[in-house]
Amino acid sequence: MKAAVLTESGKIVIDENYPTPRPEENEILVKVAACGVCHTDLHYIDHGVPTFKKPPVILGHEASGVVAGDGNSFKEGDRVLLPPVFTCGKCKFCLSGRENICRNMVMPGNSIDGAFAQYIKVPEKDVIAMPDEISLEEGCIIADAVSTPYHAVVNRAKVRPEERVIVFGCGGVGINVVQIAALSGVQVIACDINNDKLQLAKELGAALTVNPNETNLKEFLKQNGGPVDVAFEVIGKPETIEAAFKTLGKAGRLCVVGYTNQNITINPAKIMFYEQEIFGSIGCRPDDFPGILELVRDKKINLDKLIANKYKLDDINLAFDELRASSVLRNIIIPA
Repeated sequence: MKAAVLTESGKIVIDENYPTPRPEENEILVKVAACGVCHTDLHYIDHGVPTFKKPPVILGHEASGVVAGDGNSFKEGDRVLLPPVFTCGKCKFCLSGRENICRNMVMPGNSIDGAFAQYIKVPEKDVIAMPDEISLEEGCIIADAVSTPYHAVVNRAKVRPEERVIVFGCGGVGINVVQIAALSGVQVIACDINNDKLQLAKELGAALTVNPNETNLKEFLKQNGGPVDVAFEVIGKPETIEAAFKTLGKAGRLCVVGYTNQNITINPAKIMFYEQEIFGSIGCRPDDFPGILELVRDKKINLDKLIANKYKLDDINLAFDELRASSVLRNIIIPA
């Protein structure tokens, strides 16, 4: 099969004859319809973050497709969405409803070969049926770019309609934090240095927008309701995590969604005196996907404005270049 492969040199190359995976017991083969291009992939390519499976390895963890052979629950031709992690179902986190931090999680495009390829094999128990009303191509980004924000807003931050929220970073994940938080009935402030992204955030439900390169954030908040109840950091930089923390008022909650391995500096006195909370959020629980798919099917979550370009597998490096330049929210790869 054809696949885009991360080599030991950190380059993505097209392999026309990569071995087609063979499903083992309780696995099924899926013909990939589309796979989203995510900043997580760039961590492996550009920033030296190692994959658990040593290269050569196929990246890509945000996929949809069609079942290529009968399984136990799924039949050949069934339309499916693939979650970005596969869980063991047996550890204490899985058994307590926190499968997204499973002790034994397996991530396609990291632990095993991913979906920047014509085919991928996956555990059948983790596969999600895709409603006919949702396009397989556009729907692939539900796997991560939509589900991760949903988990952050609904399960981790537990935002309430009377609250005020600020979102730092309106990229492919952050823009959906804006959209889902607004859907929850909260007042959302979108914060980004790209005015085009701020305009889209307004179209997707942000009540207010602010560009900190143009407007003093502290003064902006003072003039627009004061400190916030919840801040989401969806960039992954120490300075933006620290800036997000500073926007919180009493009993404020900082939800860190962006990835960085660098240290941050935060004054613990404020956490103590104001009874504030800082917590992380990653991925999504399997039980949440049916509700997310229903929101997309009912057009309450908008996918149409999120995808910039669709590229063939041969052009995957162009898709990565646009993501590096922050000129798009999401590109998708069509392997066929």
